[in-house]
Amino acid sequence: MSRPALRTILVASLAASVLLATGCASGAATPSASDTPSADEGYITPGKLTIATGETAYFPYVIDDDPSSGEGFEAAVAYAVADKLGFAHDDVEWVRTSFESAIAPGPKTFDFNIQQYTITDERKQAVDFSSPYYSASQAVVAIKGGAADGVTDLAGLKDLTIGAMTGSTSATTLEEAVQPNTDPQLYNSNEDAVAALKANQIDAIVLDLPTAYYATGVYIENSFIVGELPAAGVPDEWGLLLAKDSPLTQRVTAAVDALREEGTLAEITDEWLGSGQGVTLLQ
Repeated sequence: MSRPALRTILVASLAASVLLATGCASGAATPSASDTPSADEGYITPGKLTIATGETAYFPYVIDDDPSSGEGFEAAVAYAVADKLGFAHDDVEWVRTSFESAIAPGPKTFDFNIQQYTITDERKQAVDFSSPYYSASQAVVAIKGGAADGVTDLAGLKDLTIGAMTGSTSATTLEEAVQPNTDPQLYNSNEDAVAALKANQIDAIVLDLPTAYYATGVYIENSFIVGELPAAGVPDEWGLLLAKDSPLTQRVTAAVDALREEGTLAEITDEWLGSGQGVTLLQ
């Protein structure tokens, strides 16, 4: 799929939210991102940067499930961070993990992991995070002609049966922003929630906005975005995930902060998540 086609699908940019994401490390002075430590200061493989992503990495975050291409939002962010840390493209090695295994306590097979991890206090008990590289809002997706078609405000969502992935920011935002009269239907994955929507078992689903654009443009036939939900609960700020107390956390954070301050994160967001239009904020 060509980049113009990607922009057609993802017609809204949340680049401004990236610029608003702060979350910088506090306390002792953060080392310069370019001050690369020697091999024995925390890298999994001497002279290499090992980055993890999902067992399957999806568009628009990684194109064609090939992060080494640098194509896709998170692949591009990963290589930009690598560059700030002093690693050439050929010095980056990719490994795969499941979402849940990476956030579990214990040793890691990667220097950092990038797969849309929301930064939460609970997760910080088991792992470290960089400062945010993206801040995502949540959106409601439904099938045209269904019960959600014509809904223009939060009140119109309250009596609908809406699904989301269990434990996700989407689920939290659904429960706290919408406060539906019918218990939300929670699923083990977004794929399961989408299947339920396609089977008319639920009226709508909640997804982060970039995924919602892709879903309505590509893989949920005859679907549309009902609207964007107000922020609720834990802000959906995504950080690079590292092992707990990793010696690299401050350096990786410094790299992300530098990319934000110089405008590179905004440029990457605009390229891969689209630009130009927004969706209705449901109130």
